[in-house]
Amino acid sequence: MEPRLTQITPFVPCSSLQAQISFYRDMLGFTVGFEADNYAFLRCDSVAVRLVEVDATIDLHTPEREGSFYIDVTGLDTLYDRLRPKLETLPSGRVRAPFDQEYGQREFHVADEDCTLVFYGEAVKS
Repeated sequence: MEPRLTQITPFVPCSSLQAQISFYRDMLGFTVGFEADNYAFLRCDSVAVRLVEVDATIDLHTPEREGSFYIDVTGLDTLYDRLRPKLETLPSGRVRAPFDQEYGQREFHVADEDCTLVFYGEAVKS
């Protein structure tokens, strides 16, 4: 059988594993597949993230620690509408509503509990 890449699953550092699990589960609709002392694996459809709690002395809110990942979706506006009631409860500046990018993608952005940016996007239909 020819090797084939099937998925990329980012490791997302977090200062509080429980706070991040709650965020990804309750805000973004992920389900917890596995949880240990400082690690959790979460999935939503064919997308997954691995949360890793870091030492409390590491400040994840500094710009040089900022991370991000991109989730390609179909039905972006429908997904946003489904998530909107919960996303609207987040503090100002943590969500950017759907908009079209000049490079042909429609996107919305969400910052998690430790400022990791989660980008959702799909190709703009012409």
